[in-house]
Amino acid sequence: MIRRALNTDLTDRWLRRLTAGAAVLMAAWFALRPWLSRAWREPGSPELYLTGVAGALLLLLPVAFVLAKRGGRSRAPRAWFNAHVVCSVLGAVLIVIHSGGFLRRPPALLLLAIVALALLGVWARLRGSRQMSATFSTKQPSFARPDPIARERLRELIARKRALLERLDPAAQEGTFSVTLSHFARQPRLAYAYQRLARAESRLLGTRRAVGAAQAWWRPLHMAIAWIFVLGVLIHVLTVTFFAGYVADGGVITWWHLAQW
Repeated sequence: MIRRALNTDLTDRWLRRLTAGAAVLMAAWFALRPWLSRAWREPGSPELYLTGVAGALLLLLPVAFVLAKRGGRSRAPRAWFNAHVVCSVLGAVLIVIHSGGFLRRPPALLLLAIVALALLGVWARLRGSRQMSATFSTKQPSFARPDPIARERLRELIARKRALLERLDPAAQEGTFSVTLSHFARQPRLAYAYQRLARAESRLLGTRRAVGAAQAWWRPLHMAIAWIFVLGVLIHVLTVTFFAGYVADGGVITWWHLAQW
């Protein structure tokens, strides 16, 4: 049943209900927080510590999705995408609870990253996808036939890409090929060189200029914030694990740790 649900198309209504439900849960937790036990109001308590661990694991699942997709091993991309959405939403709820309501400390910046990622993701699914569909169904001026100089540069770029591809992945076709993590792992120099040529070709064609700024840049921004979030989580985990004394600021250390520096 779970596998069937994950392979079902993610509808706009389902996404709206999921995000609205998460927002309601967060608001309800803040509203009920004054009446909860001390353990659920004090950051660092075993209850909130475990909640944070669970939330971080759920929020880091999209990283596995990216690695699977870029590694060419995502045999069920729809299921991976749906799991990435569901786990991100549930993880965000748990991280809000993990904060204990203390939003004036540096780790609260991670909550801002979560909100930004959620807004970008929801926009991309509800609005951005329609813009992309409209782009594919119309002829953009930037996709018009390039001038002779640009055509000559394109011919040179494509010839260089094909020559590189013969060494990087002889069985692949230049028109449909994209570099994956496995290529970077096996032949990083060739993979990086091919990636540079592909980006130069994209700039020459003006693919980003052919669409609006939101459509052109939402995904790079989404990915940048996501990696910043991952880095922030790693820093937070290392800090509370090895610098527990600094985090506690002279108070009692109630969470699992390895050092009290």
